Order: sequence, then C-alpha cells, then structure tokens
Amino acid sequence: MTQARKKIILDLDTGIDDTLALAYALGSPELDVIGVTGTFGNVVVEQGVRNDLALLDLFGRADVPVFEGLPHASTKDSFATLDISRFIHGDNGVGNVELSESERKAETVSAVDFLVESVRKYGDDLVIVPTGPLTNIAAAVEKDPEFASRAHIVFMGGALTVPGNVTRWSEANINQDPEAADLVLRTCADVTMVGLDVTLQTLLTTAETAVWRETGTEAGRILADMTDYYIRSYDVTAPHLGGCGLHDPLAVGVAVDPSLVTTLARNMKVDTEEPTRGRTIGDDERLNDPNKNACVAVAVDVDRFLGELMDRIGSTIAAAKQHGEGS
Repeated sequence: MTQARKKIILDLDTGIDDTLALAYALGSPELDVIGVTGTFGNVVVEQGVRNDLALLDLFGRADVPVFEGLPHASTKDSFATLDISRFIHGDNGVGNVELSESERKAETVSAVDFLVESVRKYGDDLVIVPTGPLTNIAAAVEKDPEFASRAHIVFMGGALTVPGNVTRWSEANINQDPEAADLVLRTCADVTMVGLDVTLQTLLTTAETAVWRETGTEAGRILADMTDYYIRSYDVTAPHLGGCGLHDPLAVGVAVDPSLVTTLARNMKVDTEEPTRGRTIGDDERLNDPNKNACVAVAVDVDRFLGELMDRIGSTIAAAKQHGEGS
C-alpha cells in the first residue's frame, strides 16, 4: 500500500535559502505542498510573496497557492529590511537574479486564516515549516484556542549550543520577533527547533551549484546563480565555513525525515528582555515538567542530508524542465 504523503505548509521570507527549501519540498515525494504563507525577514512580505509566486511558476507548480502574512513583528508597527539581509540575499531576496513576474496574485484569504483552517482540517497529517520570524504562527496561536495543541511545527531558528548570528545571543529569525517565538515555544505542543547548532554544519559550495547549472535548464541556472551569490556573501561574513549554510532546507529535511538530526527534548523559552533578548534557552520554570513540548536539533547527518538535498532539488529542476517543454 502506498503511504499517503504528508501535507506541508511552508512559511517563508523568501530569501535564497527559503528558495532552496521550497525546491527541496517540491522535490520530496513524501510531501504534498498545500500552500506557502509569506512573512517578512529577508525581505518585506510583499517582495517575499512575489518571489514565491514567481518561483512556483518557474518550478511548474502554479497550482500551489500563496497567502500573504503579517508585515511586521508582533510588537512593532513597521518593518524595514536590514542592510545585512540585503547583503546576504540581494535587494530582491534572490541574489538580484531576475525572476519573471507571475500573473498570479496571493490568495484573498490571509496567511493566518489559512494556517488555522489547515490545522483544523488536516490535524496530524499536516506539518508547518516556518523559515522566518514566527509572527504568523504566533498569530494563529492567538486566533484559535486549539491551534497550539494540534499544530505540528518544524521551524528554522534559534541557537542553543552556539552563539547567535545577529547578536551573541540571538539568531536572525528569532531576533526579528522574540515575543512571537517565545509564545510558540511556550505554548505549542509539538515543536522542533532546527537552529544554527546544526544548520551551520550543512554547507553548499559551488561544486554543487555547478551540477544545477550543467542541467542547461532555466530553473537550474536560476538556482545556481542565486546560490552562488549566497555563497559569495558567506565568503565575506563567515569565510571559515567554506560554503553557505543550508538553514531553511534542513528544516524541510527534518520535516520529511526526523532521523536526519539528533535532538534533545526540552521545554524552551525565548528571552524578551535585554541584555539577552532573542536568546533561545531552556525554560527554568518548566525544567522538571515531565512533558517536553520541544525537540532541539543538536547534531545532523551531514552527508545523508546533502545527498538528499541534491536528489530532491534535482527532481524539482527536472520537473520544471518537463513542465516548460510541455507547455
């Protein structure tokens, strides 16, 4: 009997590694991508949504709906893209690579409503993978009393055993909205944190992007061009690594196959006050609670993940080529 595919929603601030996460998910036979929800972070939410629509068209998946999310952090009234985000991801979020603008628009239903409705409809058959700030997820928690107990969340963000990448304490996604992340980590019943502890161990180099470029396809070229841009930014910001971190794709990989990482069961919280604002750390008030709601990834099977990433993104590139040739 063929096993039913797990339904997935990607909550993206698209972003180069978000693009790779999308390509990974679309190329995973275990997953049924039922929607993409847009958030802010690497870019403003409107730009992220435009990127999502254009990329889904490029990959031949215009059937996947896109929903626009909240435009700024839960405690703020505006958002502006940081200079470091523009340096790492380019002004348009995808390494300044030009994408053909989609004729489609975001759905009229909001991202938060779509998240709530999807959890009600699919329950245990659905996983939500946020790769930006957790603002949309926290809003869904606040909107629906049952969301926190029913949602299954695998998010990219945080750092437990290594320093942050924005401050000594804080990772970028958490830093954008610590209050939202704290709410999610304290209240949601099933949360897996895929943070810098493991994502900085998974690195991509130009040797891998050359494989995509050599396919001779538009999708392969675009993915290679934007990822090479990303790699060059890492050459400046983290030259000791020798490649670019596969932050967001690893979260999708863990949603597909949790055995890719070793996790610690913890009840977590996020510090919302200075000087440690944005720190993800064990919740001392729930230290002795036998019920642990979170798993924190602390080790990763690097070789197996990289192999799966190349296979799955390769499948997406091949499907895009087939779609383009048949249209």
